[in-house]
Parts: sequence; structure tokens; C-alpha cells
Amino acid sequence: MIDVSVVGSLHLDIMVAAPRLPQVDETLIGSSWHYKCGGKGGNQAVAAARAGAKTAFGGQTGSDDFGKRLRTNLTSAGVDTTHVDIDPGQGSGMSVAISEEAGEYGAVVVSGANLTIDPNAIETRWEQLWRTKVMLLQNEIPEAVSITAALNARRNGALVILNAAPVRDMSPVFMNLIDVLVVNRVEARMLSGTDDPDRALATLHTPRCDVIITRGAEGLSLMTRDGVRTDIPALPVKLVSAHGAGDCFCGTLAARIAAGEDLGFACRLASAAAARLVSTPRA
Repeated sequence: MIDVSVVGSLHLDIMVAAPRLPQVDETLIGSSWHYKCGGKGGNQAVAAARAGAKTAFGGQTGSDDFGKRLRTNLTSAGVDTTHVDIDPGQGSGMSVAISEEAGEYGAVVVSGANLTIDPNAIETRWEQLWRTKVMLLQNEIPEAVSITAALNARRNGALVILNAAPVRDMSPVFMNLIDVLVVNRVEARMLSGTDDPDRALATLHTPRCDVIITRGAEGLSLMTRDGVRTDIPALPVKLVSAHGAGDCFCGTLAARIAAGEDLGFACRLASAAAARLVSTPRA
């Protein structure tokens, strides 16, 4: 059986280093750039595999060089890419991300082939993915695809984790399939309608779903479906770059849950993995 199945996005990120994010109509001189294989789905699958989970990925690229890079990156990390389809009529997903000297970043994503996954076709074609301990989803692919994945995985007894990023309207049908909801403080505010993290946690909590709100250097808050709250502090590290921290957290969280850890301890381990990532120079 697969430990963690990830159904989600693949983007080739073009990372640009700059002193800050440009203002409207401003041309800003950067200092360097490089490629980075990403997409929330791809990043989380790599993180799960690196955390020791037998990981498989379901997604789609174009037939271009970007797609080849993305598929190779997953394979190199030990992720099963049997269910990564190729749409020859679409370009692969990509993004341009600007990383500030202080470590924060902003990005623009062009989804490409991620948006042409056929939810009806994958129900049978990706059948092996549904036999998993944990199904990990995000919001960078069509909701109909995520619903297909969640429904089929739950039928096989899987726990379904949704990282609701980027924020978008989500149907009650989809939300009723989620066992663990993971959001950052911005996403929590947008989904709950409040800037107060305590009220946001209470608003997002339901008796059928555990909720995790990550808050960067301020740590994270977990409220289990039975209403028990736990606040976990972040490890004190020097920030090099926050890019990918949330994906590292989610992938590690899924891997540790699949390994049998309880949710609270899995959160602590995932938080530590994210702290290592954000404090590690790219070289």
C-alpha cells in the first residue's frame, strides 16, 4: 500500500532574487535567478518522500522541457510518477517567484496542464493512488479532480488532508470529505473573515475535521475535531527564505501521520522540518 498519495499541481518555478518586491509600474534590478521544480503538489510529494513515506503522485504536465524537468525531479526524490499524465496540447505549469533579501517572497502562477486533468478519466486510470493511508490535496488543480481523489481514497480508508492554498471558494461536498484542514494565517483570515487567529480557528473548526493554522515564526495552532486546542511554538531559526515552507510542513505532516504518529506530534515534526528548510541556504 502507498503511504502518501498526492494529487495536485506541478509548476516549474523561475526564482528571482531582488532587494524587495517591485511596486506597480516599477522596473527593479534583481541579483540572480534559477529554476526550481515546484507546484504545491510536487513540493509536498517530495517532502513526504524525504520524510520516509512511500509516496505516489497524480498530476499532469505538458510535453515540453518544463514537464520533463518536473517529472525527473519527482523521480529523483523517490516519488512514484506512474500517474503523472502528459497533455501535449498544453504547456506545463510554471510560476515566477520574487524572493526578497529579508527572505519573504511573492509569486505569479500560470497553471497550464494542471487545469486539464480529466476527473472522470482518472477515477479508473489512477486507481492505484486510491489505495493509500493518506491522501494529500491542495487548491492548484480543479476541485472536481480533488473530489474524485478524496472520494476514492476515503472508500479505501484513507485520511484526507487538504492544504487550502491558494484560497478559493470550496463546495460543501468537497469540505465534507476533508479530515485535516491546513491553512496559513492569511488563508485562515480569508476563509474565516476575521483577523483574530483565535476566532479564525474556532470558525474553521468542525466536529468532523481537525484544523491547523500555521503562523510562521509564531508557530502553529491545532484544534482537533473534538475541540481540543494545542499551540506549538516555532523553532528559533535564522530565516534564509520562506519559499516552500508550507509545502514542506504539509508533506512531512502527511508522512508522519502515515507512519502512525498522532496528529499533535506529527505537527511538531513537520514544524521542525519546515524550520530546517527556511534556515538552510539554497547552495
